[in-house]
Amino acid sequence: MTTVYDFSARRIEGNEQSLADFRDQVLLVVNTASQCSQTPQYAGLQKLYKTYRRQGFSVLGFPCDQFNHQEPGDENEIANFCSTIYHVTFPMFAKIDVNGSRTIPLYNWLKREAGGLLGGRVKWNFTKFLIGRDGAVIARYAPTNTPEKLSDKIEAALALPATSRESND
Repeated sequence: MTTVYDFSARRIEGNEQSLADFRDQVLLVVNTASQCSQTPQYAGLQKLYKTYRRQGFSVLGFPCDQFNHQEPGDENEIANFCSTIYHVTFPMFAKIDVNGSRTIPLYNWLKREAGGLLGGRVKWNFTKFLIGRDGAVIARYAPTNTPEKLSDKIEAALALPATSRESND
């Protein structure tokens, strides 16, 4: 069975990172953008990270410019924006495509595992995928599901291995 740990991605600083480095953690994988109506979710994501990281939780942010050109900056600009405006300390990765022919393998897998309302497509910025400690997708959440609404789901995933899936995207 394929898990999130079978993938790697380029960090915003430029180095390739194996997602196996996050083995046994609960992960929230999110495609982000800095000029979107959902951008304030960075604050909620950071709060979740700060609250649960010592229990084995991490947010993985993947900037994406595929939705109305709402992430136009390069990696340095994105990193600066995230750290100075929202004080982001969770891992941020290089700008990616989440749909189309240039979609990174991780997102192709995420979309296969949890299709959402648009089937195999991500519909907008701040779509979230919750991954259990076993590396399997537990759930997919629409951009309108704010980080604050996910605390109980994260707590449940931290307490138990991922065995069920849900989708409300």
